[in-house]
Amino acid sequence: MLDSKIPDGPLADKWDNYKEHVKLVNPGNRKKLDVIVVGTGLAGASCAASLAELGYNVKSFCFQDSPRRAHSVAAQGGVNAAKNYKNDGDSVFRMFSDTIKGGDFRSREANVYRLAECSANLIDQAVAQGVPFAREYGGYLNNRSFGGVQVSRTFYARGQTGQQLLLGAYQALMRQVGSGKVKAYTRHEMLELVVIDGKAKGIITRDLVTGEIERHAANAVVLGTGGYGKVYYLSTLAMGCNSSAIWRAHKKGAYMSGVSWIQFHPTCLPQSGEHQSKLTLMSESLRNDGRIWVPLKPHDDRKAIDIPEAERDYYLERRYPTFGNLAPRDIASRAAKERIDAGCGVGVMKNAVFLDFSKAIKEQGQEKIKEKYSNLFKIYDKINAVNAYEEPMLISPAAHFTMGGLWVDYELMTTIPGLFALGEANFADHGANRLGANSLLQASVDGYFIAPYSIPNYLAGELKAEKITTDHPAFAEAEKTVREQLRNFLTINGRLSADHFHKKLGQLLYNGCGLARSKESLTKTIAEITALRTQFYQDLKITGDEKVNSELEKAGRVADYFDLGLLMCDDALSREESCGAHFREEYQTPDGEALRNDKDYCYVSAWEWKGELEPHELHKEPLVFENVSLTVRSYK
Repeated sequence: MLDSKIPDGPLADKWDNYKEHVKLVNPGNRKKLDVIVVGTGLAGASCAASLAELGYNVKSFCFQDSPRRAHSVAAQGGVNAAKNYKNDGDSVFRMFSDTIKGGDFRSREANVYRLAECSANLIDQAVAQGVPFAREYGGYLNNRSFGGVQVSRTFYARGQTGQQLLLGAYQALMRQVGSGKVKAYTRHEMLELVVIDGKAKGIITRDLVTGEIERHAANAVVLGTGGYGKVYYLSTLAMGCNSSAIWRAHKKGAYMSGVSWIQFHPTCLPQSGEHQSKLTLMSESLRNDGRIWVPLKPHDDRKAIDIPEAERDYYLERRYPTFGNLAPRDIASRAAKERIDAGCGVGVMKNAVFLDFSKAIKEQGQEKIKEKYSNLFKIYDKINAVNAYEEPMLISPAAHFTMGGLWVDYELMTTIPGLFALGEANFADHGANRLGANSLLQASVDGYFIAPYSIPNYLAGELKAEKITTDHPAFAEAEKTVREQLRNFLTINGRLSADHFHKKLGQLLYNGCGLARSKESLTKTIAEITALRTQFYQDLKITGDEKVNSELEKAGRVADYFDLGLLMCDDALSREESCGAHFREEYQTPDGEALRNDKDYCYVSAWEWKGELEPHELHKEPLVFENVSLTVRSYK
């Protein structure tokens, strides 16, 4: 059932072989075909702009008031590309092997190699759009290092790389809106996927300004709606980020993959109290110059400046001398948690570690550090009223990125023909752990360079198919389902808000299926989530009506989070190994590192929805490694 459609030929030739044999659509026929793109982040905006440029009719949807507010705007540190501008030994193959190893050998070779291969083109594309990447004195594009690699391949625009790349994609999108090839629907949320004769043929949306339920038909549907890290409530994601688009597609037949592979970013601002609704990301790029440490003695309440060098534990440099403070995110986050749990945490809630720039400032000067990271230091000062040039930052791991998502084949098509998933909405490229600066890369490559080949390859077979309109009974049935769910939320009339349940769910998942998990914690968490889910449907309180109502929007998203949270725990429970961000406490080496089981678990999980409160069915896509060896992942 799971055909990944990997092209034939040597690894380095697979993408070229694919492009040389795809079906094409005549330019005159493209204007007869409609494509819906949900999401206007880097994946969605680049895909919509690229398809419209080719001549297809595109409808673009986002729940924000402007496509520019998509969450890609929040990415800070940079985007990777195998340009080897530093002449430090980088290459497409090295980037490929770094990414495979970084994901703990739980991703497809062909997909990852294509990501590395297309990376160089992305930088050229972005520069042509006017993205203001940092440059050296002579005018050449500059690079810096990110975690899990020993070369400098990260291109950056200070700490605003996501924003600048998104502005480039947004300009391309709005050019097509101006030309009439893209029709943009802002403040619209997708609430259902319409499937006709086994193929994706449209969506049901809700206008968040009027409350109107709308039908939209197309020949193909693309989801570029991001990840589901907000399931933990406290995360680096914006409050509006949610999993509903991919989850509604999942319930219509699209398999979910690697669901429990959640990345906790090691450099975020720590929680400071129960009042918070989100956490703030501090770019991984800071680990180029910042040194991470905790007091050597547990429960040390002295200020950082009062703790002498001999009484500091630079634990990443101690445990991983080869990579030091640039160890991969999953490893750096677990190491921080281990020190915090050992009583060495700092800050008001003793839930943080220090990120110290004193050595870098002494060696390079404050102006050089300011040149690299000034906006990040300003963010820190604005939130904490602390000058990080004079005393260390406080950082802590936080839920950030989901490696899991909808299962897709090499063409980025899900198990529903005609439904494509791009960027963080799919599982394709990162395995069990994403390397820093590969997120912006994947989203952009999927939208600019892969979708413009793979989606027309599908559409070529749809030219002779019957034109589907929104009068089809499947649209009426889907709309009925949406209206019934909204009406049910309004009629529960309990006592507690959707936010109350979301926060409780997030706490359960963080404790039982977070940075570490075990059979005992997962079994307990499944029972607790099931009980909380029952209470949600009995005691939810939604004020207002079906029109403009943000509480009603939240209720639908939280309802999806309950089912998603249960699947996350089931996925983690079924995988009796530790790999990447999936750290089962029962499966670790004597020195506390992840213990992989390639004999039994060298596969991609693909979960099939079987109905409300019914157990999912697990399908397995075996992973075959012909170009890299399955080795113990070590950064020591």
